[in-house]
Amino acid sequence: MAYSVSHNNFSTIPLFVGFLVVASSLAHVLSSPLMSDSGNRQMKDRTFKPAKDIQKLRRINAYLKKINKPAMKTIQSPDGDIIDCVLSHLQPAFDHPELRGQKPSDPPARPKRHNSTDANPENLQLWTGSGESCPKGTVPIRRTTEKDVLRASSVRRYGRTRRRHIRRDSTGSGHEHAVVFVNGDQYYGAKASLNVWAPHVTNEYEFSLSQIWIISGSFGNDLNTIEAGWQVSPELYGDIYPRFFTYWTTDAYRATGCYNLLCSGFVQTTNKIAIGAAISPISSYNGRQFDIDIMVWKDPKHGHWWLEFGSGLLVGYWPAFLFSHLRSHANMIQFGGEIVNTRSSGFHTSTQMGSGHFAEEGFGKAAYFRNLQTVDWDNNLLPLTNLHLLADHSDCYDIRQGRNNVWGNYFYYGGPGRNVRCP
Repeated sequence: MAYSVSHNNFSTIPLFVGFLVVASSLAHVLSSPLMSDSGNRQMKDRTFKPAKDIQKLRRINAYLKKINKPAMKTIQSPDGDIIDCVLSHLQPAFDHPELRGQKPSDPPARPKRHNSTDANPENLQLWTGSGESCPKGTVPIRRTTEKDVLRASSVRRYGRTRRRHIRRDSTGSGHEHAVVFVNGDQYYGAKASLNVWAPHVTNEYEFSLSQIWIISGSFGNDLNTIEAGWQVSPELYGDIYPRFFTYWTTDAYRATGCYNLLCSGFVQTTNKIAIGAAISPISSYNGRQFDIDIMVWKDPKHGHWWLEFGSGLLVGYWPAFLFSHLRSHANMIQFGGEIVNTRSSGFHTSTQMGSGHFAEEGFGKAAYFRNLQTVDWDNNLLPLTNLHLLADHSDCYDIRQGRNNVWGNYFYYGGPGRNVRCP
C-alpha cells in the first residue's frame, strides 16, 4: 500500500528514559553462506571430524525431516527461498500433542470498528510476484535448509532466542529500542500500520526489526509475549531482505516458543502469506512509502490470539493453551523498533533502525507507525491513551509522537546507529 500524506511538524517531546518495559530478545546465532535450495542436501567441501561432525549432520537432517513437511507444490522465490505448499493438517503446529488430529479453529469475530475488505490481498511478498500461488487447503511454508541450521549455535537453538537475563531496562543487554508502550490496563489485542524498510545490518550477529509486542506476566521466568512485524536478520535467514515474522514465548525466551513456524505452536490458516518470507515492495528514502497493517487480537469465543496481515487477511492464530498469563489478557502493548548492538569493532554499531534516519526527518524519510489502537474486553478497537515513549539510546535511535485526524496516534522513530553523537 502506498501513501503520500503530508508531514506535520512536531513540537519537542520529552523521551522517557527511566525503565524499559520491554522483554524482546531475538537470536544471536552463527553465520555461514546463503542457504542451499535443498533442506537435506549433504554438505560439500567440508572436512568432518569422524564422530562430532557426522553426529551433528545426522541431527540436522533429522530436524529438517521433521520441520520440512511434504509439499503438494513447490514455488521458487526470486530471492532464493523455496516455498512449500503443505497440506494444512500437516503443518508443524499439528505436531503438538494438544493439536494432533485436530482441525484449525473457525475464524473469529473481528474487533468492532475494524475495517477489512477480505478482498484479494495485495502482492506483499516476493514469492508471489511470479503469479504462482499455493492451492486451497495448503499453507505456504518457507523451507528450512541445511545452511539455515548451520548458522545457529546448535540444532536445538535454531529458530529460538539465545537465553539471557531479562531486565526492565535494556542498557548493557546489547538490545536497543525506540518504542511506544501502554500498560496498567487489560488488553485483548493491538493494531497498527507500519512502513517497511531495508535497514543496513552491520554483521551477522545483529538484526533490526519493527514490530508489535503483546506482553503479559512479570519480567522474570514467566513472561509471555506474542510478537509480529518485519525484521532484517542475516543470521536467521542468510540475507538482508526485510521479512514478515512472528515470535512467541511463555517463559521469557528460555525454552518455549520460536520464530515463525519453526516449532509446533502457531496454526497457519491462509494459503496467501508465507511467514518468514521477504516483503515486497518496500519504502524508499524521499520516495514512495509502503506500509503493512498488522493486528493481533484475542478471539472472545475460543481465547486464541489471531494474527491479521494486510487488508483483512487472517494469517492464523496462537492457541490459548500455549500461554499462562496471555491465556487471560495482556497487561502491556508495545510498538516500535529494536536492534542488537554487539560493539564488534569496539564502538557502537552502525546497524540502522527503521529507515536509518532520525524521527525529526518525518514523512518519506523516517520510519513510522500510524493508527495505533488496542482491543478492549468487549472486542472494541480503541485509540491509545496514556502513551509512554522510550528511546533508551536517543543519540543513536530516537522517537517522536504525534496525532492527527488521518493517522490517529502515530510516531516516527529510528536512526543510523553510530554517528558523532553516538560513538
